[in-house]
Amino acid sequence: MQDEARAFWVTAPGRGEIRAEVLGTPCDGEVLVHALFSGISRGTEALVFDGRVPPSEWGRMRAPFQTGEFPAPVKYGYSNVGRVVRGPHELIDRTVFVLHPHQTRFIVPAEAVHVLPDGIPPSRAVLAANLETALNGVWDARPHVGDRIAVIGAGTVGCLAAWLASRIAGCDVELVDINPRREAVASALGVRFAAPAAAAREADLVIHASGAPAGLELALQMAADEATIVELSWFGDQTVPLSLGGAFHARRLTIASSQVGRVAPSQRPRWDPPRRMQLALTLLDDPALDVLITGENEFETLPDVMATLARSPGDALCHRIRYS
Repeated sequence: MQDEARAFWVTAPGRGEIRAEVLGTPCDGEVLVHALFSGISRGTEALVFDGRVPPSEWGRMRAPFQTGEFPAPVKYGYSNVGRVVRGPHELIDRTVFVLHPHQTRFIVPAEAVHVLPDGIPPSRAVLAANLETALNGVWDARPHVGDRIAVIGAGTVGCLAAWLASRIAGCDVELVDINPRREAVASALGVRFAAPAAAAREADLVIHASGAPAGLELALQMAADEATIVELSWFGDQTVPLSLGGAFHARRLTIASSQVGRVAPSQRPRWDPPRRMQLALTLLDDPALDVLITGENEFETLPDVMATLARSPGDALCHRIRYS
């Protein structure tokens, strides 16, 4: 017996389409998942959609269940929430999160699904992948109780990193962005907001997540002496100029990269990706995070939605796709 599915493919840089495919029957140890929602990770998926993944990163940038190769045609994505309709008895009818591209139905190994904790709405669980990235970034940053923390870039990951940091006792967290409409988002998440010109200096820790070279330059200006700047942005094939002359060395600043592909070194002896993902899902138990979902469309509209988000994102943060 075979199942049909429909999936979103990037068919060429800047173009996408919905393609039909036939699924087999789940084998022992596999599950068939019927999608309920998926989320567009706008920064990374815009780079993929526009064909801006550099050849040197084609291997490292593969999504867990990606089909095809960069730049195209490729089936890409990693934020799918669905219901298990076939598989081991203990998983039947459970709502799960899967690092899977945008697709109506799919078969994956049972160990690839993460059961949503009780009380976590499936509609909010599309934030799990971005929250996992932010969590790993905060681990890499290693904030301390009472730190003054600046987060530059109020995209989804930046907002989530600021929200996580603000839950550490005594930390004063400021979210910085060029878009003044992000102030309402910051307020909903319980953190201060500032435009770049008004942002506080002398931060003990700076997390950069704007995806813009100017944001990283601002991070150098905001960091206190001997502070660390954690780079959460990924620039794809973009060259990033940076002023490392002047007082950069005298102030002994550190720029550290963070990437979700590996668990942060400080946690790696005790944590693995499944444990990290389960923590991210548990942390979603906060209705305030719904402010980060700024739009929703039906799956069949995804080619046009992705094109719009890649070219004119406006105020979009996480965009949710709904499945019938």
